[in-house]
Amino acid sequence: MHYESGGFVHPSPDTIEFSPHPPPMSRTRLLTFGALGAWAALSIRRRHDQQIGERVAAAALEALLNAIDANDAQTGAHVRRVAAYSLVLARAAGLDEHEQSTVERVALYHDIGKINAALFDVVHDDELLTNEERALIITHPQLGADVIRPLNAFYPELYEGVLAHHERWDGSGYPRGLRGLAIPLQARIVTFGDTFDVITHGRRYARERSVAVARSVIEAGRGAQFDPTLTDLFLSEPVFEEMLETFHSANAPAIVKPDRRRGEAEVGVPDITFRWRNGSTAPEPRDRSR
Repeated sequence: MHYESGGFVHPSPDTIEFSPHPPPMSRTRLLTFGALGAWAALSIRRRHDQQIGERVAAAALEALLNAIDANDAQTGAHVRRVAAYSLVLARAAGLDEHEQSTVERVALYHDIGKINAALFDVVHDDELLTNEERALIITHPQLGADVIRPLNAFYPELYEGVLAHHERWDGSGYPRGLRGLAIPLQARIVTFGDTFDVITHGRRYARERSVAVARSVIEAGRGAQFDPTLTDLFLSEPVFEEMLETFHSANAPAIVKPDRRRGEAEVGVPDITFRWRNGSTAPEPRDRSR
């Protein structure tokens, strides 16, 4: 490139020409660049708004868990243990971190429908359920799912998981009678944790039974209540050993949660820190390669 008389001369074919006075930009190009700038600004704003929405949704879930504790410490303790057991099976099944988070959330909120005022006394009655009470109890998956519904935009799998956690592999569950793989995976996994805890920790109307009994019940339910592939995985030696370790950890008398309604305390409740905050319900996974 050559510089003569204060200006650029025409370059040779193998050089690049720079003009000190570029031609004016057309109206079309101005509008195009303006539109691109507006789109970029809008995308940044939408992303910012989405991040705020995600934080609000996470806070709403945490508030719901606090509400469970405030209304019913027994259920609050139960869902934490179920989350711990469910995560053991989710990891063993090879679920990725997002899928494990979904399983954890479904476990934590699967019984939120039971804090409904119409169900509270039924759930905590020491007597066996009457037919009328049982008809009320089976509404809790739908009641719980309705509570979760406003958060669908952020946690779409949570609604379906809460709604389906009492479905059975053979189609005899409720509320929709789903069968087999039509039942969401997160609900099929949480069913194991729920059953295991109900048997080993008991209810007010049914005393707890041994881990051996829980294992036998789950084995007998293979292909009827439970996904047969997940049943085989749950009963496999390394997974069941980890389940036992989680059971002993979850039932260690280290944490006492007061029952604000009844003045009682729930002993052996695994603490919960949310996965989208600082951690998860369960301890670090065992190394099964040993």
